[in-house]
Amino acid sequence: MIGKILKKLRQYKSKFFKATLAKICYRSTFLSTLYYLFDSGFARENKAVLAGIVKHLSDAKQLQANYFLLVRNTHRIEKGLLMRPKRAVFAKDYIKETIDSLTGVWDITAHNSNPQLKWFYDVLSEYFISASVDPFVATQYERFKTITSASTEMFKKDVPKSVPYYRQDHDKSSISYEEFYKLTKQRRSVRWFLNKPVPRDLIDKALLAASQSPSACNRQPFTFRIIDDPELVKKAVTLPMGTAGYGQSIPVFVVLVGNLDAYFEERDRHVIYIDASLASMSFMFALETLGLSSCAINWPDIEEREQKMSNFLKLERHQRPIMCIGIGYADPEGMVAFSEKRSLQDFSKYNL
Repeated sequence: MIGKILKKLRQYKSKFFKATLAKICYRSTFLSTLYYLFDSGFARENKAVLAGIVKHLSDAKQLQANYFLLVRNTHRIEKGLLMRPKRAVFAKDYIKETIDSLTGVWDITAHNSNPQLKWFYDVLSEYFISASVDPFVATQYERFKTITSASTEMFKKDVPKSVPYYRQDHDKSSISYEEFYKLTKQRRSVRWFLNKPVPRDLIDKALLAASQSPSACNRQPFTFRIIDDPELVKKAVTLPMGTAGYGQSIPVFVVLVGNLDAYFEERDRHVIYIDASLASMSFMFALETLGLSSCAINWPDIEEREQKMSNFLKLERHQRPIMCIGIGYADPEGMVAFSEKRSLQDFSKYNL
């Protein structure tokens, strides 16, 4: 009894001082930084961001095999190819590091399983055709041809090319706004699922849809960790908060994990959350079209839970859990929260 009282007093004291100090420090950048020297709220994120930067730079400079760097630079070159007007020569400041990374990751044996190899080849080929008049670029072009020489004929057979293109009416979806809006209202967080296995091929289809979501420089700095072994699911559902009472109903549990080694500076530390959120929304919409339902589950930034999740998934230092999703066939006898949304005027504002 006394122990519980002391614990409550410590918690109250901690909250009191936190609130008081926050009021003093929040107005100053320096004091805000000083405040978090004595508060570990961002400690794990700071460590993960630094671990990501170290791995990114190490892969790029020492191993010359940074896949995220290659993806980013290929996308930057794509944007250069579609500019109006297009510059005759561009990307000179990063074309060498692009070819350096291509050297380390090029593996023609993975051609059939990795469509990005064709994208690298096509975009860089298109670039060099127009920019190789520059001596420095021409040197990198020779390196490119040497690296990809064994695969030239294979990629030449593939059409269309994976390069910037003009949008065409015949490529557009026939889904109307009304039907799409109906889908957005159909998707609600389901917490009661049937005791029925979920085919992996359906999950894979939803993942393919998720992969088409926008991502900063196309890096897609996240991984969908799919848990469908019943015994592992039992453990996984206890890791986030808020699953008590319905977690036992979830047949498939997904954890989105962010990879901070996709970035070379702290400025991009939030992109894992943005890009993963975009992908997860597409994923959940796709599940609905396949007859499956889902429940988006918040991930709390609490050290104890972070450590348990890290141990469970065997995460690297530069990886962070972002959110969880429960998946399954909705139980028709299970109710769904109505969750009325805010009015249009309450969450939007034009101009200033």
